[in-house]
Amino acid sequence: MTASAENRSGHPAMHTPPVVSPREWEAAREKLLVKEKANTRARDALAAERRRMPWMAVDKAYAFEGPEGKVSLLDLFDGRRQLIVYRAFYEPGVYGWPDHACRGCSMVADQVAHVAHLNARDTTLVFVSRAPQADIARLKARMGWKMPWYTVTDSFDADFGVDEWHGTNVFIRDGGRLFRTYFVDNRGDEQMGGTWNYLDITPLGRQEVWEDSPEGYPQTPPYQWWNWHDSYVAGAAPDRKWVEVSDAGEAAMRHQDAKP
Repeated sequence: MTASAENRSGHPAMHTPPVVSPREWEAAREKLLVKEKANTRARDALAAERRRMPWMAVDKAYAFEGPEGKVSLLDLFDGRRQLIVYRAFYEPGVYGWPDHACRGCSMVADQVAHVAHLNARDTTLVFVSRAPQADIARLKARMGWKMPWYTVTDSFDADFGVDEWHGTNVFIRDGGRLFRTYFVDNRGDEQMGGTWNYLDITPLGRQEVWEDSPEGYPQTPPYQWWNWHDSYVAGAAPDRKWVEVSDAGEAAMRHQDAKP
């Protein structure tokens, strides 16, 4: 018997999977888990390849408007080494203006995790649009968004592949020199928002010792750098008690991951 055979909710009938015993359900889950682990490892390998992509020098000067006035692309890094820029469509002519940004861009904004975790990995996330700062501030207050959001004033979006629809660019700086390292749009872009997805598109990655990264890349033990988003302190050593907890958790997960 299928679940749809007992559907009395008034919804259209669906051809659903069979209803099975707990033992049969667990067996089906274990079978699928093999493929899920393979997918995770393939995703890690793709991120490792992404970290080896060539860099493109950014020599043109770009200007933005921020809450405190005019800023450069370098300023958007806010002193950090990596920068992720999402071009959101909020401007005259966009459906929803001036009360709302594009619905798709707004859904992306709703998914953004607390940026303190990215900041702890030397990474800054910003949104940019062509709307004036007063409108952006009003929109952020209305929607409860906290990420930095700047106004594009030149050809930045067109030069980096996002003069329409949406897209995410990634940059890294070496002193005052800037480089474009990655770009994603379309369905690859719609999944962004979580800390791990963002870090996986950066040239330095998650910066954890298990990652396959080029020699000399910054890496620390996994989990130990994690903190409450209001408790990160630059340069602070990991909390000793949390190190014990995270080490035990890592050992347990290694054991689980070793299962076929």
